[in-house]
Amino acid sequence: MSQGITLILDQVSHAWGRLQVLDSVTLTAKPGEVMVLIGPSGCGKSTLLNIMGGLLPPSSGAVRTEGEIAGDCLNPLTYVFQDFCLLPWRSVEANVALVLENRLTRQARAERVCEVLALTNLTDFADAFPKELSGGMRQRVGIARALAVRPACLLMDEPLSALDAQTRDLLLEEFVTLIGRAATTTIYVTHNLPEAVRLGQQIVVLSRRPGRVREIFHIDRPLTGRSADDSDLKDLEHTLWRLIRDDAAVAERERIDAPA
Repeated sequence: MSQGITLILDQVSHAWGRLQVLDSVTLTAKPGEVMVLIGPSGCGKSTLLNIMGGLLPPSSGAVRTEGEIAGDCLNPLTYVFQDFCLLPWRSVEANVALVLENRLTRQARAERVCEVLALTNLTDFADAFPKELSGGMRQRVGIARALAVRPACLLMDEPLSALDAQTRDLLLEEFVTLIGRAATTTIYVTHNLPEAVRLGQQIVVLSRRPGRVREIFHIDRPLTGRSADDSDLKDLEHTLWRLIRDDAAVAERERIDAPA
């Protein structure tokens, strides 16, 4: 897999017309680090992710990367969305291969697809179609497809939010292994605080709109050295909730009071 890059945001702000969504956000994600973005609804987490990925230009400020892009990297910044985005008429293998078509030889493509299917425990389901898979397995296909291009930075927008609680917990444990093996820089947006403390090495708390960096927490422990029952992670989870609780309540009232 490709080595991660450094992703730097310098005083990034964004507005939709008169609505200020983000205000002077400055962050640095280090190579191979998992940065988690949390905050109340409407604070600009997904907008910030789109700016990081180059899908949306900031109104002001800049985004830049540092570090060498490995030669086997076909797409430096790659998304995993909450929607699985699979083509129903393609098999698992063909869905993963889609991002490699016209970019690798047939043999190289087959080898890389085989590699990421093994990494995501999907080898036995290579010939299955999306309708034959559970939600968790469909999301694994989406992750396999993202890893197939060997990204230098993986951008994940609430990838587990569409799943039931049991499937989400199981897939979260798989994420720990996958992200560790991939060694790519990862930006992970979530509303789920247990996910944040389980995966985050740098946890960024954004304020309600306009989103500003309210606080940053660092967990200097490998992902594989953590457990969902760790007391320090539970304590941090409570701290995060105390930080965003009032903002979340105000954001919810604004949503309810908004004109239809």
